[in-house]
Amino acid sequence: MSAPGRLPRWADVGLLPAVSLAAAFAASAGVIAIAGENPLSALRLLATGAFGSQEAVGYTLYYATNFIFTGLAVAVALHAGLFNIGCEGQAYLGGLGVGLVGLALDHHWPFWAILPAAIGAAAFFGAAWAFIPAWLQARRGSHIVITTIMFNFIASALMTYLLVNVLIKPGQQSPETRELGRSAVLPGMRALLAPLGISISPSPLNLAFLIALAAAALVWLYLWRTRWGYALRVAGKNPSAAAYAGISTSRITIVAMLISGALAGGLGLNEVMGSQHRLLLDFPGGAGFVGVAVALMGRNHPVGIILASVLFGALYQGGAELSFDMPRLNRDLVVVIQGLVILSCGALENLFRAPVEAIFSRKTETD
Repeated sequence: MSAPGRLPRWADVGLLPAVSLAAAFAASAGVIAIAGENPLSALRLLATGAFGSQEAVGYTLYYATNFIFTGLAVAVALHAGLFNIGCEGQAYLGGLGVGLVGLALDHHWPFWAILPAAIGAAAFFGAAWAFIPAWLQARRGSHIVITTIMFNFIASALMTYLLVNVLIKPGQQSPETRELGRSAVLPGMRALLAPLGISISPSPLNLAFLIALAAAALVWLYLWRTRWGYALRVAGKNPSAAAYAGISTSRITIVAMLISGALAGGLGLNEVMGSQHRLLLDFPGGAGFVGVAVALMGRNHPVGIILASVLFGALYQGGAELSFDMPRLNRDLVVVIQGLVILSCGALENLFRAPVEAIFSRKTETD
């Protein structure tokens, strides 16, 4: 039996997000109808575009890989009571680290040596970009939201300068590096499964997806199975109690942001080594900001984040198919649908919490 006004755990992590998602799709159906298309046909096409073929599933999971990295990054910071809005910039710098390793070593080292170096570079560069806002929050009282947002713009400007003036491939005008050598490219999922006798359609899905799942498992172990993770969660829930227990909230702030930045940097593996095979402008594509919605919808738990990432990956992939097959629903309207899901499952969650809690309260009183 639950206390009045409180939801059971299963309802909080399962039912409430489902209600929010249903409301988002209901609002999306209204937008589609206003645009002059059949909402049921459009939503069916959205689902088919995301899961209707092996290729579609591959693209959905490819997009989900980015969201797993950024969702985990946001979640670790939120557990420490920090709102990291800088995952976009941290992913940018993580990709820079991956690209530099690939460009420097692809003609000298084998893949098995480059991969751990690239993972380390992604984590280091992402963590380094998160360190300054963390230090300013911990030591100077600067607000982490403001500093991380500003560092997104600085990262974008830095990458533009490097790709236009330093790293650009000689003899071309497009601001991107040369293509990485084969030893610095992550194998696709099709190549990974072929030795097992499993044949799948080509897609950008690659080894980074498995690395993202491993990162989710490590985050779960760290947060819920180590004393350091427990200290981080205590500091996030109640800084006064943490200080009374001898936990340094300043140290927790820096550690949490370093881990968060390192996780965001993992996006560079999927994009630079796994898909694009080069360093180019704006490769994060807004995944750092989507990670906020993914973390909130996933209740800051790795399992929930994986499920929410697949949902947003489906919206990206299915939305692309939707805009192609239904010309009236152009890319801007697809972004509106994605925004409605983010708004409903994130900012407006408490709008649905009160009615759901009231239903459970009446049921408890009846019992």
